[in-house]
Amino acid sequence: MRTILAAVMLCVLFTSVVKVQARQSLNLMPLPAKVQMGSGHLVIGPTFSVSIAGQHEARLDRAVEIFLGQLGLQIGMPPIDMQVVDSANATLVIQAAGGTKSVQELGEDESYRLEISNAGARLNAPTTLGVMRGLQTFLQLVQTTSEGFAVPAVAIEDSPRFPSRGLMIDVGRHFIPLDVLKRNLDGMAAVKLNVFHWHLSENQGFRIESKKFPKLQGMGSDGLYYTQDEVRAVIAYARERGIRVVPEFDMPGHTTAWFVGYPELASGPGSYQIERRWGVFDPAMDPTREETYKFLDAFISEMAGLFPDQSFHIGGDEVNGKEWDANPKIQAFMHAQGMKGNNDLQAYFNQRVQKIVSKHGKTMLGWDEILRPDLPKTIVIQSWRGPDSLAQAAKQGYRGLLSSGYYVDLMWSAERHYATEPLSGAAASLTPEEQKRILGGEACMWGEYVSPENIDSRIWPRTAAIAERLWSPQDVRDVNSMYQRLALVSTWLDGLGLTHNSSYAPMLRRIAGKDDIAALKVLADVVEPVKDYTREETAPSPATSESPLNRVVDAVRPESSTARKFADAVNELVAGHAKPGSESRVKDLLNRWRDNQVELQPQVEKSLLLKEVAPLSQNLSALGAAGLAALDYLDRGEPAPAAWVTAQLALVEQAKKPQAQMLIMVAPSVEKLIRASAGQASAGPAAPSSSPENRSTLMGQRGGPWNLRKLIFRR
Repeated sequence: MRTILAAVMLCVLFTSVVKVQARQSLNLMPLPAKVQMGSGHLVIGPTFSVSIAGQHEARLDRAVEIFLGQLGLQIGMPPIDMQVVDSANATLVIQAAGGTKSVQELGEDESYRLEISNAGARLNAPTTLGVMRGLQTFLQLVQTTSEGFAVPAVAIEDSPRFPSRGLMIDVGRHFIPLDVLKRNLDGMAAVKLNVFHWHLSENQGFRIESKKFPKLQGMGSDGLYYTQDEVRAVIAYARERGIRVVPEFDMPGHTTAWFVGYPELASGPGSYQIERRWGVFDPAMDPTREETYKFLDAFISEMAGLFPDQSFHIGGDEVNGKEWDANPKIQAFMHAQGMKGNNDLQAYFNQRVQKIVSKHGKTMLGWDEILRPDLPKTIVIQSWRGPDSLAQAAKQGYRGLLSSGYYVDLMWSAERHYATEPLSGAAASLTPEEQKRILGGEACMWGEYVSPENIDSRIWPRTAAIAERLWSPQDVRDVNSMYQRLALVSTWLDGLGLTHNSSYAPMLRRIAGKDDIAALKVLADVVEPVKDYTREETAPSPATSESPLNRVVDAVRPESSTARKFADAVNELVAGHAKPGSESRVKDLLNRWRDNQVELQPQVEKSLLLKEVAPLSQNLSALGAAGLAALDYLDRGEPAPAAWVTAQLALVEQAKKPQAQMLIMVAPSVEKLIRASAGQASAGPAAPSSSPENRSTLMGQRGGPWNLRKLIFRR
């Protein structure tokens, strides 16, 4: 019996491994739920045609039109050459069993089945939404073959793990133009995200036209806002791509821009101006005045009519209560109501606002701070505090979304985001019914340090890894596979017009003041911006919304693929199982870094924007020299002298320190080589730049990434 049981378990394990390998053999992100590989491929040429069977609606026609346009760009063939026909013999036959609702809803069926053979392809789905997701999978399957462009023969059954998979873009701190938002909506659709959370109001700007209260945008936006017609255009654009649009109007805090035109809403005496700095500020709405709720009733009514989605986000976070404490009238109100503190006052405000939101047919969303048992179970909590906080809400009967761990503005690695699991920690112990209340998650792009020029590089491609975590089965966790596919998806997103790669060289050329940026790029390729909120802490002077984002730190990528690959090669080398050519690649990189300072220095002397990176360049050169010397000791089998090792490790520690708000991400790998040359095997493998040990060392953390002091600064 034990033998039979062991055989069964081995068979199950083997089947699971085969299924995972089948999924990972395709360059798809997110990976589908089920994949069965066939043989051969379907060639895509000028005769490619599409037919639509079954349920027919205008939204489906538009989805096919968008698909053909993207396919044409992908293969370099005008979409006019590809046809939509009525024949069942079309290259791709699409059949949707049903259409979609007039307003897209949470939990609509997004499943699909895609079958491709040498002779043709069929895409079946219960809804138009499912067709949209399947079409994106088809596009990702397109590859170059000896016969031209083709897709492999395969059968895919797919559906999302979570119903809500979003991206939040903060346009309050820095205004983001419509064309940038639209190309990011294209990127969201490409990786099957389905919620665009539009953070529209902040201390630094109120970014939407209100016809009822025109001084909101008239005095609170610096003239940078979206008209209501533009908002409708974004909503329509998103709907064509299967994406809901959820507005957020933060209240009662983060509201300085409201008070510039309507100071009577505030708890303090004023006067108020648009805030230019970053952080948590004192101004907050007055929850004790009935006029506040009359204003919000009229405003929410207007916005509820503009945004068709069921969800309405009220923010609700980071109210420091200082204006409430300083207002005798508010204190008297709290005393009369028996309130024990500001949390009770905000709970009162949230209850009043929730009734207004519900009155206008919407469901209220808010950040962790709004969670109180006296609010109805219909509200949704968005957690910046983590899965444990999410689990607490679920146990109380509330639905929730996870954003903790998905803050792409913190410059974390794709690996670290990828490891963030909504059903981890306390959430892993929830009952099945409670787990259903965890709706998914959202990547968050807070806007302190982004511009239209660099915002794409802060969102992509790392957000594709988050999209996979929220869509794919929970057992999809292979980091190496993720990075391999992420690189290909990144290139594919280029074709959709996203600028996360294409903006890099132009920004470096502007900084260098010349076309030859080879030396600058060598340095830029191995550095990253400082992590978490250390950019604010290490700024030479306080940054504001008017500070130009034109420095090297604004151009470099959040994650250095060069540093990550170098770390992998060093790990293999010191472990004694280096792949052929690995050592020569390591030496080539070290030589390049050692010599780059000589090449870059003349440019540093001619460009003001480069002067601040001179110490980084010098440290990189020293790291290159130290790494080469360590390799030499290793090659000779001769232990490095203790004095030399001590001196080089001191050099590495210096190189790890932030300079110009950037980090040299190859420093820990060079340290590994130095320690290996001295026989210090106990140091362990060189961790890639994304690893916790490297992050803590390089960032100089005091208390880890969830240091409360830092969290208070920004959710």
